[in-house]
Amino acid sequence: QVQLWEFGGGLVQAGGSLNVSCVASGSGLNVNLMAWYRQAPGQERGWVASKAPAGKYIADAVKGRFTISREVFSNALYMERNDLKPEDSAVYYCKANTFGSSTDYWGQGIQVTVSS
Repeated sequence: QVQLWEFGGGLVQAGGSLNVSCVASGSGLNVNLMAWYRQAPGQERGWVASKAPAGKYIADAVKGRFTISREVFSNALYMERNDLKPEDSAVYYCKANTFGSSTDYWGQGIQVTVSS
């Protein structure tokens, strides 16, 4: 069983920066991929960025403004977000899976609001 804990949501003005973090915990943890998704009101949850052993991947909508990094030993995933726009307002969710399993684990989500 994997638990995901997200940190760093809040309110920020357009053009500002706000970073989010996710930490995975669980016994015998062997995390493979970690990723960020987001869901705005009335919209489906969409992929933002992910970090897998093969590399980092960023959605076109945030490329150049968001960066992602991971600390493997602490099972932590970070996302630095710059030049935030009102359309970046959403609940941000962390997702992870483990080697040898097809199960996806999700965090509870954190609210990020960008004011214009």
